[in-house]
Amino acid sequence: MTEPKPDTPQNVPPSEINHNAHTSKPSSSFSGQKVRFPNPPDPEIPDAATLREQWKFAIRQYSKWYSHAWGTAILAGASFFALGWFIKGGNPLPSVGRHDDPPPPPDKSEEARRP
Repeated sequence: MTEPKPDTPQNVPPSEINHNAHTSKPSSSFSGQKVRFPNPPDPEIPDAATLREQWKFAIRQYSKWYSHAWGTAILAGASFFALGWFIKGGNPLPSVGRHDDPPPPPDKSEEARRP
């Protein structure tokens, strides 16, 4: 197995990376220096087992975020429904309420048309 190169960003201590990031002057022209990322990409394609493990982790994370989002939405909906009930003093959704209201009186024009 080959030894890692001493000038790769992975082998540079974090203090030097932070120092270099803060001392560089912003300019409109290209400085020609290599951009150093805090989390550099893998130098080679990982093996299948590593990719499988990363994929499973990503699916678990997404599932957790998805369920949290649905839980938050349901909780917010219930909270707003309860707030509406409190403010109105009754059911805030008229379509769910009782249908005891009498129908509106017919128009006079409708009565005139009847034979």
